[in-house]
Amino acid sequence: MTLISFVVPAFKVQGYLRECLDSILDQPFDDLEVIGVDDASPDDSGAILTEYAARDPRVRPVLLTENVGLGPARNIGLDRAVGEYVWFVDGDDWLVPGCLPHVADRLLATRPDVLIVDHVRAHWNNVGTRSAMADVFPEPPGEATFRLRDRPETMRLLHTAWNRVVRRRFLVEQGLRFAPGWYEDVSFSYPALMAAERIGVLDRVCLNYRQRRTGAITRTRGDRHFEVFAQWHRVFRLMDRWGPAVAELRPAVFERMIWHYLTVLGNGDRIAPELRPAFFAQMHADHSRFRPPGGYPVPPGVEGVKHRLVATGRWRTFTALRGANQTGEAARRSVRRIRRRVLPVARRVARRSREAALREYYRAELHRPLDPTLALYAAYWYRGYACNPAAVYAAARRLVPHVRGVWVVRRDRVGTLPPGVEYVVAGTPAYYRALARARWLVNNVNFPDFVRKRPGSVHVQTHHGTPVKVMGLDQQRYPVGAMGMDFAKLLRRVDRWDYSVTSNSFSTQMWERAYPAEYTTLEVGYPRNDRLALATPDEVQKVRAELGIGPDERVVLYAPTHREHLPGWRPPFDPERLLDVLGPAGRLLMRSHYFHDRDRRPRGPAAGQLLDVSAHDRVEDLYLAADVLVTDYSSAMFDYAVLDRPIVVYAPDWAAYRVARGVYFDLLAEPPGAVAEDFPTLLDLFRTDAVRSAAAEQCRRQFRARFCALDDGHAAERVVRRVFLDESA
Repeated sequence: MTLISFVVPAFKVQGYLRECLDSILDQPFDDLEVIGVDDASPDDSGAILTEYAARDPRVRPVLLTENVGLGPARNIGLDRAVGEYVWFVDGDDWLVPGCLPHVADRLLATRPDVLIVDHVRAHWNNVGTRSAMADVFPEPPGEATFRLRDRPETMRLLHTAWNRVVRRRFLVEQGLRFAPGWYEDVSFSYPALMAAERIGVLDRVCLNYRQRRTGAITRTRGDRHFEVFAQWHRVFRLMDRWGPAVAELRPAVFERMIWHYLTVLGNGDRIAPELRPAFFAQMHADHSRFRPPGGYPVPPGVEGVKHRLVATGRWRTFTALRGANQTGEAARRSVRRIRRRVLPVARRVARRSREAALREYYRAELHRPLDPTLALYAAYWYRGYACNPAAVYAAARRLVPHVRGVWVVRRDRVGTLPPGVEYVVAGTPAYYRALARARWLVNNVNFPDFVRKRPGSVHVQTHHGTPVKVMGLDQQRYPVGAMGMDFAKLLRRVDRWDYSVTSNSFSTQMWERAYPAEYTTLEVGYPRNDRLALATPDEVQKVRAELGIGPDERVVLYAPTHREHLPGWRPPFDPERLLDVLGPAGRLLMRSHYFHDRDRRPRGPAAGQLLDVSAHDRVEDLYLAADVLVTDYSSAMFDYAVLDRPIVVYAPDWAAYRVARGVYFDLLAEPPGAVAEDFPTLLDLFRTDAVRSAAAEQCRRQFRARFCALDDGHAAERVVRRVFLDESA
């Protein structure tokens, strides 16, 4: 028999589900199964479950055709479980590495009905907060099991399904199921504790409880929070049915109910002001209805005052008390904020007087009407005309000619603009005026922090690659590669987005996780790849001729990524030795990352076999010219794969890169072609022509199917029709 069945319900968690599944399947413990229940999720959660099942027999997907809700979805998974124990893990949470052997050891040693494990709240800003475990059990309870009546303080631990592993036969015998509706954990977790003969506590953090910035029920306002009352009513009906067996637990359970009601009411993200009086009235009614005849332990201090106000139904006094507490805390925050900001602001104003004057000009321009015909474009921190914004700009000129497109560029990059492209230079009055008044703002990175999102304006984030390395909020876990990043400011920039353009389902999932906000995703392919998808042989030959490359030469393009955590890093790569292997008909193009563009030394077409193309402004030209791409962890591989030509992953520091920078998937396990982890192997791949082997081509086919299916040459048109013409897909 399998020891542990993991039941993982999935609904709108595509950005987090992979991390959840990996955290289970990568544990140093195999006696498990994962039952993933796709609750008719409108995103790609079901496809992810199917993908994992195809490569790991321990994963069993259940794809529902109608949404049933979290509780019933868990029940469906429970009905299919075969394990001795069941662990309900939500699709946006994840296990702590290496925790499962400890859980298994405790289960096998003590055979509890319920084993409670510790957790941390993993907030979106990478702050972790501990659970109440140390407060509830100042002395760790050890391996001994107990009944709830012997340790009623156990009920003060969070009443969720995911922080406990439950014996499956115990659930079946007791008929314990999840009820439909919100707060479904309440009517499951407390009855399970009351019915259990053997409760165990593992004082080890085993699960990360993700506190999402957007999309979580606990951060959603509405009247569905009133469903908490029905869940607690189920608990008390069950206690009435069980009678004397649980009578002595009633005071402690009642105290937990009032505590929970106060928690829900006190969270401003849940109960809107107009609903608060009705919610409080129901609290008072339940207090009168379920209060034990002999009373219950009322908490001390302010919490006790709240309980007494609920008991007497004094809503106005309750509101006044809450308002006084909030006012005091706001005053304290204001003092701290002033102390923190006054001195730095004064210094910045002194240093940047001209910039301050221009910002004032920008703010004044914000009061003027939006220009309904102006679209502002930018790419790579104003480095010039490039990438997805350039493709969208070209399509917009064709499809919406009444819209005036203007580019923002650095002064030193003005000369790189194509003829006829209107522009403003960054930092000039014209730049601030365009930022303030543009109806559309299109960028593949973020506009500066000072930019305000005006009502009626439309911000389009096109991104500039399919992610291999972790991005956005996920970088908080890899501080070496995120030095200097201000994640609070990042999120304020992300909150300006109206649209996020993605190239494939995988990117959609990762951006949703890395940049949680309320934008609309346009999963349409990458506009910059339209040119690659539609390129003709004549265009390829023209590009090669412009680069001085003959029609019979074999061209290898080497394009590594930037390593933020290793400034000045250079890969172990000897161009001369590679050229020796390529032979007299070989040509090697080498391109540095765009972060190094100020250090470039432009060269024209070379007479020799080695050509430095770092200064070439259009990377798409280089893709078209190359017969083979050699890269490491760069998004270049996803773009080049559109051409269906050989790709080689040269990853000499893969292990170190994964640890320091973090990655979203195992590139060496799912590569786009042949792989070399050292330079001699790279030379052998070309010497034996293994770059074109059947195995390499099979990898490329699978890679293209996963990442390039939408790149059909019309992505830019799809963006323009949705963003500028408001046409649906």
